[in-house]
Amino acid sequence: MSTVPERHYLSPLFEPESMAIVGASENPGSVGAVLMQNMREAGYRGALYPVNPKHRSVFGVPCHASLAALPQRPELVVIATPAQTVPGLIDECGQRGVRAAAVISAGFGEAGAAGVELQRALLENARRHGVRVLGPNCLGLMRPSLGLDATFAHGGALEGSLGLISQSGAVCTAMLDWARPAGVGFSSVVSLGASADLDFGELIDYLVEDARTAHILLYIEGIRDARRFVSALRAAARVKPVILMKVGRHPAGSRAAVSHTGAIVGLDDVFDAAVRRTGVVRVDSLGAMVAAAQALAARIRPQGERLAIVTNGGGPGVMAADRAADLRLPLAELSAATIASLKEALPASWSHGNPVDLIGDADAARYSAAMRACLADENVDGVLAMLTPQAMTDAEAAARAVIDEAKKSEKPVLACWMGEAQTAGARRLLAEAGIPAFRTPDPAVETFAHLSAFYRNQRALLRTPGPLSKLAAPDPAAARALIGAALAEGRTVLSETESKDVLEAFRIPVAKSARAATEEDAVRLADAAGYPVALKIDSPDITHKSDVNGVRLDVADAKGVREGYRAILADAARLRPGARLKGVVVEPMVGRHRARELMAGLVRDPVFGPAVVFGAGGTAIEVLRDRAVALPPLDAFLVADMIRGTRVAKMLGAFRNLAPADMKAIESVLLRVSEIACELPEIAELDVNPLLADERGAVAVDARIALRAAPQARRFAHLAIHPYPAEYIREWQPAGLPRVTLRPIRPEDADIEKAFVRSLSPESRYFRFMDTVKELAPALLVRFTQIDYDRDMALIAVEESGAAIGICRYATNPDGESCEFALVVADAWKRRGLGRRLMRSLIEVARERGLKTMIGHVLAENHAMLAFCASLGFVLSTGREGPTVRRATLAL
Repeated sequence: MSTVPERHYLSPLFEPESMAIVGASENPGSVGAVLMQNMREAGYRGALYPVNPKHRSVFGVPCHASLAALPQRPELVVIATPAQTVPGLIDECGQRGVRAAAVISAGFGEAGAAGVELQRALLENARRHGVRVLGPNCLGLMRPSLGLDATFAHGGALEGSLGLISQSGAVCTAMLDWARPAGVGFSSVVSLGASADLDFGELIDYLVEDARTAHILLYIEGIRDARRFVSALRAAARVKPVILMKVGRHPAGSRAAVSHTGAIVGLDDVFDAAVRRTGVVRVDSLGAMVAAAQALAARIRPQGERLAIVTNGGGPGVMAADRAADLRLPLAELSAATIASLKEALPASWSHGNPVDLIGDADAARYSAAMRACLADENVDGVLAMLTPQAMTDAEAAARAVIDEAKKSEKPVLACWMGEAQTAGARRLLAEAGIPAFRTPDPAVETFAHLSAFYRNQRALLRTPGPLSKLAAPDPAAARALIGAALAEGRTVLSETESKDVLEAFRIPVAKSARAATEEDAVRLADAAGYPVALKIDSPDITHKSDVNGVRLDVADAKGVREGYRAILADAARLRPGARLKGVVVEPMVGRHRARELMAGLVRDPVFGPAVVFGAGGTAIEVLRDRAVALPPLDAFLVADMIRGTRVAKMLGAFRNLAPADMKAIESVLLRVSEIACELPEIAELDVNPLLADERGAVAVDARIALRAAPQARRFAHLAIHPYPAEYIREWQPAGLPRVTLRPIRPEDADIEKAFVRSLSPESRYFRFMDTVKELAPALLVRFTQIDYDRDMALIAVEESGAAIGICRYATNPDGESCEFALVVADAWKRRGLGRRLMRSLIEVARERGLKTMIGHVLAENHAMLAFCASLGFVLSTGREGPTVRRATLAL
């Protein structure tokens, strides 16, 4: 099976060979005039057509009255006319066959009801004709390598390797204003604006495959398509460093972001959780993004996080070390050999450790010796060289020494030359040599920390848990029945007893409880449970029982039960008038006086869906605000990392006279909560508080579940990260041959897929890739193994040895209804039924996902593959490339 290297569907936007500017003008200061001037000054290397019925020419370029009047169909149309004209212009684009448009005009979703209606009409016309739209209300886009500057920014951009995608045009202009004098260039600059159609996910996908882009920067105010966003980031971070800045971390900022772009802004700690699962790094300020961009442009990419600091001033060295500690960035432990080398080269009063203090009179020779020793140390992943100007200091000579040693090493080097007039020339030398140079220690350390975080984040990126853990199987059917009954009754909150029944269905230990509607019921249940007991208010309208004095603990006898029952109901009626009071819940006291009070549960984010939460529990939960958040699905590695992110984690070990808590039991509860998140989309909120944990295990003492009506959709559609689809794992035992496992591909399969392609015969590789490729490039390996299981699928066949012997895949097209497939089988396994087995499984998955058509392209000379496709029901026709390629189409 072969595939044709398709031109990316966003190529008309990023690589247009011709373009039109609708609203082009010579009116000074108008957007249409700035667009035309920028395109001419950038030296666009395609056909440029101004469109405006009021002009015969614009800046000497012939102008046309309409898109229909153009001598050829433009690949890209940039629109800068009043908002009310835009829906009609998009319709004209579609009629002319245009596939990409950038709408600079404002006045849409951000402008009230009338604007919302205009945006709806714009999208309706775009989707009817298959036009992809950037914007509206955006700055535009740049591709400096093509001389494309379709923006109304001033100054243009240098050609380089940074790809910038921003929801704010102002942030784009600020970055551009910094970049040109700093000598930093861009592969692309894209302003999303309202991102009514094209959003981060699709644009990131393009930059991942774009050979001109080596690093990606993102400025984010809100996300529309969480699944596509997360999937794209995970794919990008496997091959290219991604730095993002997300605003709206606090309520005021969130409100401003919503009013600016109309995007949905969710919980900030949930966004952080998503970022951790994608392998990218988040910065908190534009200054930090600029510093990171400078470092990326200089090809700074640490492979670890152990930093060495070389300085001629003890104070600044301590400042840098303190900032590293704040960021949990480990300082390198210098080896004995390095210490010995430094003893020989430095005066006796040097610091004898890291930071390496060269003493105030340090000259260039000392800097050379210290840099050489540190860069050669296997315990060091990067070096920060620092200098403070002193009377005997030659700042430029020291900078040259650092530059010379940096050239000899692959390890990253950053510099902090403090001061201004005496060190400006040295900083210029460092920057020209590709070494990021700072004036103060903090941003230098922060930049190294941001970039080295890639090393750490790759561990989470590779995790692809399934929806269910490896623990004892839960009973989701029982939980669904209970939830379905409650929703059918119109209830959106489960009682405590029902909530605990859901937890029990997922094998979470609970303190058994029973509901008492009367005082006599409460006494009877307490007698049966055995004293002492706990009494709790039973009301669907009261979330926090302690707010209404709704809990009585250690009730010792029947008299106490009667008194407690009456007092609980009386206090609840007084403090929460109008609440529905159904009685009390009775449960035996959990005798765990040495236990820690924890909290576990689920929250539902408006952008990323369900998120697992964990932290300190009890009545002070809102005050302490100690919680870690993670996106499901989770595995043991991710759960352990989540627990470490809380302050209460320090209390789970041996503490004063307390034995260590049973960490396996706590981890098990969180894994079970992840299962609930995956399997029960109807749960809007789950709160287990307190979760008591000691050396004997963990038990849920109180639980509350809120529900929502979940629309019928594909399984796991409510999750931002699609679980590994373990349901498609199959065992196959061909007659007389070793057992074969067919399963969805995983990110960690990159090495075996690379080896598989390398082992193919030249003919098999040519038929598969229509090229004489010998092995897959890193970007292709990522694309093939780091997939979104919701929109794409790849099945790999592996022998018991773990070697791959066959791979088939499909990728969903932008229309969401068709997919392109490919198949390749090891030469030794051809004509043994493996290809048919793989394809039938792939077709089954595509049908389950609701796809309507499967398409492939086969070289006309590949007769065996053509016959194979025909036998599976594919219809063969001549491909668009002519008689050398046949198109195989299967109606699903």
